[in-house]
Amino acid sequence: MGATMHALAIAIPTGGVAILAYLVVGLVIGVESMGVPLPGETTLIAAALLASQGEVNIYFVIGSAATGAIIGDSVGYFIGRKAGRSLFERLGRRFHHFSEARIVKAEKYFHKYGVWTVFFGRFVALLRIFAGPMAGMLRMPYPKFLAANAAGGIAWSTTIGVVAYKIGDNADKIFGEVSVWALVAIAVVAVTAYVVYKIRRRRTEVPTGPLLVEPVPVPSQIKSEDSSADA
Repeated sequence: MGATMHALAIAIPTGGVAILAYLVVGLVIGVESMGVPLPGETTLIAAALLASQGEVNIYFVIGSAATGAIIGDSVGYFIGRKAGRSLFERLGRRFHHFSEARIVKAEKYFHKYGVWTVFFGRFVALLRIFAGPMAGMLRMPYPKFLAANAAGGIAWSTTIGVVAYKIGDNADKIFGEVSVWALVAIAVVAVTAYVVYKIRRRRTEVPTGPLLVEPVPVPSQIKSEDSSADA
């Protein structure tokens, strides 16, 4: 076992600890893809941030995530194909993620968009859990499922991994800019709130009832009053 880990440490950068990180990434994402609610995306982001600090290799992080996603979804597919809808009914009694309303909503996506649900579902938290088992339950042809599953898994792991890696690599610069814009946003919100407050206060100070103002007589009324007084 020790010789094997040593050989892997040489072949896979950046050492034995990195190997464990890659295995954890692949395992968590794989189990999540089978239908178990686990923080797969969070695990990928954390590993990519570690890669930005040189602790692990970003290419192996992305590869581990994609492999876990593809294998996990495939296992979930065959589980769903064999167990059918009863699987989701049992899971619904244990996990709120598998509530009847969510199952029905996911089914509508599958019926409407087909394999595209598998591809884009990788980027959506709940569909990432549902995709494999539900595709199997609905008897989607496995070759079509595998193609969409592989494409989605690779696209998702690459996108999330690279973005998190770039954020970690430029954390000081990014957070510095974010801090400046946060101050600007706070100032704008504060000024807007003050202006709205002043406008509302002025409106409340203006009388809303009828004004008791003595009517001004028109010239014709003045003449009639003068003639009656002379009489």
